[in-house]
Amino acid sequence: MTVGVVDYGGGNIRSLVKALESLGVSPRMLASPEGFADCDLLVFPGQGAFGDCMRKLEARELVAPLKAWLSADRPFFGICVGYQLLFESSEESPGQPGLGIFKGTVQHFPETSLKVPHMGWNSAELDEPESSPWEGLGPAPFFYFVHSYYPVPADRSLIAAETEYGPRFAAAVQRGSIIATQFHPEKSQKAGMRLLGNFLRDNGAIE
Repeated sequence: MTVGVVDYGGGNIRSLVKALESLGVSPRMLASPEGFADCDLLVFPGQGAFGDCMRKLEARELVAPLKAWLSADRPFFGICVGYQLLFESSEESPGQPGLGIFKGTVQHFPETSLKVPHMGWNSAELDEPESSPWEGLGPAPFFYFVHSYYPVPADRSLIAAETEYGPRFAAAVQRGSIIATQFHPEKSQKAGMRLLGNFLRDNGAIE
């Protein structure tokens, strides 16, 4: 099984690749549409602004193969901005459409006494903690977050985990073979590695 990592010229790829390698896989970097056909699983790391990331995807002609992959419900793990881009739009980049796989918008944290960006460890309350890929994490594992925006899915049945930081927001979504998280599993030590390992195991990349 071949694991592809979307390389759009940004994102926290180095730490993700090291995490995947420690789990026993040698990921393939996907910087052009041609490589998608040779992959079985896809991981999309994200770091940066919503609009800038979409423009980089468009420049490398990665939007069409990404949409085709997701529409076919092939195994996919989106991280941070790689999660946000699954939605229709973001307050961060007005007028710039996202991939539009899920209906909903990405919103900025409201003004409160809490510091923005939301940075550091926080718990994620799991909707179904015994289901894959959440198995073995307990009902409210802690993960590492760095973000000022968060998706608001129109369909709440997509939400796999919620976190409270001022408002309660969707920390992760899941539908079929697609999972995406606002937190960074590759920076979340034991819990993050367990989650990534479960995803790889569930889709046949590791035993």
